[in-house]
Amino acid sequence: MPLLPGTRLGRYEILSALGAGGMGEVYVARDTELDRNIAIKILPGAYTQHADRVHRFVKEAKAASALNHPNILTVYEIGRAGDQYFIAAELVEGQTLRQWMSNRPPSTIAALDVAIQVTGALAAAHAGGVVHRDIKPENVMVRPDGYVKLLDFGLAKLIDQRPDTRDGSMPTVEDMRTRAGVVMGTARYMSPEQARGLEVDARTDIFSFGVVLYEMIAGRAAFDGVTPSDLLVAILQSEPPPLGKVQPETPPDLERIVTKALRKDREERYQSIRDLQVDLRSLRQELDRATQVRRSQASSR
Repeated sequence: MPLLPGTRLGRYEILSALGAGGMGEVYVARDTELDRNIAIKILPGAYTQHADRVHRFVKEAKAASALNHPNILTVYEIGRAGDQYFIAAELVEGQTLRQWMSNRPPSTIAALDVAIQVTGALAAAHAGGVVHRDIKPENVMVRPDGYVKLLDFGLAKLIDQRPDTRDGSMPTVEDMRTRAGVVMGTARYMSPEQARGLEVDARTDIFSFGVVLYEMIAGRAAFDGVTPSDLLVAILQSEPPPLGKVQPETPPDLERIVTKALRKDREERYQSIRDLQVDLRSLRQELDRATQVRRSQASSR
């Protein structure tokens, strides 16, 4: 049941609901000891009933909370109140990247500014040995000042149903038959290796980021399907329409960057998110120089 205002979880008092999704319900709460508002996420009970999964989650969440980067959401506490596990984190004012994109189609410059910040967050995470596994617009917050925060490190691992390989069973994708709206939203950003149930690494985040960047530029999803199975087939076998055809004003270098990030074979992708970020920064600088030249030419006429 949703938590009502006034409900206490240890030192935190629930104020209002903030949102809900496949990975839990989020509330605005008051930290009664430090006298500040925070965001608190209640993890779904179905994902916290097994001690081994909770242990893995807490271990990963602690690793993520140790990351120190301005574009990564700050985690204050991973706690438990009764049979409910929760994450207390900073409250970020703003919009999800999904909302930000829907309110106004971003310019190439605006999309690059967001993308550079997200890659910076991922570079810090990967350097700390943490793979996000669930990069999507809902997990990126854009503040009113344009500052970006990446959310939900470690949560994807909690719902990862990959079985212990010692029992000989085949890997599966979590919950593809139910909660289609939630699953479709997440599955659309899966890497091919995730869709196949294989082990993931940092290059998985690179593919998922490429899907998000494509969507920011194209204004449409890179992969789609009527059913979850169709969507997974598209991720595994299809290529998205070239950005240059969808958005003719797309810089060729940006199309090259996105195409490389979306290689099906992870050996052919960018091998590090830092290299991808370098290319994005270089393109951003080139576009700035081109703008300055045009303004200079216009003023000299």
